[in-house]
Amino acid sequence: MAQLREKIADARSWRGESLASEWRFVLTADCLAALSAADDGIDLHCRAALRPVARALEAGPGFAVIDGLEAGRSGLHALQAAYWHLGRCLGEPLAQNIAGDLLYDVRDTGRDVTTGARFSVTNAESTFHNDNAFSPRIPDYVGLLCVRTARVGGRSQLISACALHDALLEEYPEILAALYGDFCFDRRGQYNEGENPVHRAPIMDWDGKELTMRYLRYYIQVGHERASLPMSAAQTEALQRVESLLRRASLRIEFELSPGQMLFVNNHWILHNRTAFEDYEDLDLRRHYIRLWLGRRGD
Repeated sequence: MAQLREKIADARSWRGESLASEWRFVLTADCLAALSAADDGIDLHCRAALRPVARALEAGPGFAVIDGLEAGRSGLHALQAAYWHLGRCLGEPLAQNIAGDLLYDVRDTGRDVTTGARFSVTNAESTFHNDNAFSPRIPDYVGLLCVRTARVGGRSQLISACALHDALLEEYPEILAALYGDFCFDRRGQYNEGENPVHRAPIMDWDGKELTMRYLRYYIQVGHERASLPMSAAQTEALQRVESLLRRASLRIEFELSPGQMLFVNNHWILHNRTAFEDYEDLDLRRHYIRLWLGRRGD
């Protein structure tokens, strides 16, 4: 595994305290018309409309919030179909669980992470992470469509792992080597018969062009317990330093999506968190997001 020994120090290494508003986009009239007609113009007009988004995901801040879909007027089926088409303009949909679901409902089901549930089906704070960090392949992009918001809480927070890496290199360079070594990730039941319930992978890796960070502190803790492999002193200190920086407000950006808005992130180097929330008693009013995992296209 290659270790990056220099600062990234470009647009990817942003800090929330100084981030410009180059992450908000609005769908063009041509794209919206093609989505409404559900015709062959979707690829033509919507791919063109999403080129700035694709650039932001790769060489900009690594995330984008997109406006233009009207959740109240469209109805759930049409809203979901439009989101699906837009996601496919950015990448190839990937299965999000062993059942093969390509669209995944993110909402509280009353389950608890301490009994093996994924954070996505609870109302607990998810803590900073990237999606599918516990599997051999992580999705390149993650999309979230807001259908309904919670009564209280459930805000989105993002941190650039590139900025996190630069901060570690500046403040705690001695712990970086440990992050490039293997850690154990609990797979939360997302594995087939005969496969290992724990996946071993480095938290950080550098391929010469892009930083990839795999992270969710709780899944790492449980992974090492399941593997009966205690973390070394160096690994423990490295995670403590990472967590201390993740609590630093100046590094992160925080916002709340409105119904119809979409968030797409580069899942290699954007860590996201959802704050804890309280929901409505009425099931029809409860917080509901729809998630997409996407792989980069070869074209």
